[in-house]
Amino acid sequence: MFGIDDILRAIVADLHLLALIMGGIYLLAIVCAVREILNSRTSQGSIAWLLSLLLLPIPTVLLYLIFGWKLFDDYATDRMQNGRADRPLRAKDLALIDRETDAKWPVQVHVSELPFLKGNDVELLVDGQATFDSIFAGIEAATEYLLVQFYIVRDDRLGRELAERLIAKAKAGVAVYLLYDDFGSTGMPKTYRHQLREAGIKVSSFNHRHKFLRLFGPTRINYRNHRKIVVADGKHAWVGGHNVGVEYLGEDPKLGRWRDTHVRVSGPAALGCALLFREDWQWATGERLPNRPPKELETFGDNSVLVMGSGPADKLEECAIAFTDLIGRARERLWIVSPYFVPDTDIRTALFAARLRGVDVRLMLPDNPDHALVWLASMAHADSMVQHDIAVYRYTDGFLHQKVVLMDDQMATVGSVNFDNRSFAINFEITLWFTDSDTIETVEAMLLKDFESCRQVGLSEVEARPWPLYLATQAARLLSPVL
Repeated sequence: MFGIDDILRAIVADLHLLALIMGGIYLLAIVCAVREILNSRTSQGSIAWLLSLLLLPIPTVLLYLIFGWKLFDDYATDRMQNGRADRPLRAKDLALIDRETDAKWPVQVHVSELPFLKGNDVELLVDGQATFDSIFAGIEAATEYLLVQFYIVRDDRLGRELAERLIAKAKAGVAVYLLYDDFGSTGMPKTYRHQLREAGIKVSSFNHRHKFLRLFGPTRINYRNHRKIVVADGKHAWVGGHNVGVEYLGEDPKLGRWRDTHVRVSGPAALGCALLFREDWQWATGERLPNRPPKELETFGDNSVLVMGSGPADKLEECAIAFTDLIGRARERLWIVSPYFVPDTDIRTALFAARLRGVDVRLMLPDNPDHALVWLASMAHADSMVQHDIAVYRYTDGFLHQKVVLMDDQMATVGSVNFDNRSFAINFEITLWFTDSDTIETVEAMLLKDFESCRQVGLSEVEARPWPLYLATQAARLLSPVL
């Protein structure tokens, strides 16, 4: 039997162990706090982290490691190896650089580190069937290589059709690469990847070399690759909002019709999309893909296109800078379409200022949620827009997922960027920028048709929100920096 002395010694030993554990946690909290001070971008977010680390080190330390500890020096190194620093130098040698347009949009060009390139054909792809018909036709026609990247790849009917088509091309001698995001494609079974690799296709998740809570380096679960890119032979590229899953074809019984937009670009701009893929692939796998541009840059049309990649490896929040500049330059209209609207202070201020200038500012957002917390925060921000005389339209014909911006008669953008802090500062994204009148007119016609399926949110609706709903939206709004 244990005597009282044995019990006391056990208690003291436990207390010593507890003290060591708590000391270690507080030491780690101090390390996190110092790092947050040295790497702070916004005082509001940093103060919140510092207070939480001081007052509640458990569980704030773990949350900070997951959501706050950002370091992508290794990604920046891979970008340099792929020649990002030489982009402007290489671009000067291209006869297809659109110098006149570059001069008009210096912020976007500096952010992209690529010029507007002439000689492209642009096709707007409305909804999933048109998008995947075009992508599958491009896969079928490829003769040299295919670069395929999606945030979500599901093992459903659409995902299996993609796999079958890629396998067929790989067996025909085409080099095929598939990159997907670990978080977005959480449910992808090993058998799906195995059949692709058996056919000679190179497959990788974005965080393949950077697993969650690895010993050295940051945790990556909060930093996701949200890009959707398909490149065929360096000549044709597809970019937009669609992922690989039957819900993107409108076959989800809960969400119903899925309203989304993709774009096909054929011409020199496809090489910019390929460059972003190569950077992501090298960081994910450690393998440096060969730069294989065509011997002669083939032109397919007359349109100028800028390819902008953005993400947490940027020295500044360059995606937010580019869109803030776009908002600030609007003089007649600014139409923004996004499934998630959780902007930061700078974006909100720029939108308010645009409306005060007399700009026709419209936001098109989904009427029904697919992520409840984000939807609540989005409602809070959207209601604030209505209170500042900005028109908010709710899309009622299914779920709205497209990411499109139209500014005056000067610029249209299509890509993977949502109007939220996650897309502007946390995720890896891609945006295509268009200045030609044909594309702008096509985007305008598309959005005018979409507005016909919307209802406008009035001030009376905002003021009549039930108190519990208002409380929930304001509470969700507090989480805006990480949504």
